[in-house]
Amino acid sequence: MFPDSHTSGSVRSAAQVNEQIRALWLRAGGSLTAQERAAYERLVVEWAAAIRGEVVEAA
Repeated sequence: MFPDSHTSGSVRSAAQVNEQIRALWLRAGGSLTAQERAAYERLVVEWAAAIRGEVVEAA
C-alpha cells in the first residue's frame, strides 16, 4: 500500500516528503495502523535526511 520511501540518499525534497506525511495522517484520520506507523517512521527518516541535505546545500 505504501511505497518504501527509505533510501540511503533522499531524492525527494523535504517538502515533498512532508506532503506525503500529511496525506498519510489525513487518510488515517489521526490514528495509524501498524502498517501505517511503519510507513510513517520511514517517511520521517527520509524527511530528516532531506532536511539535512538541504541545510548542507544551503551552507
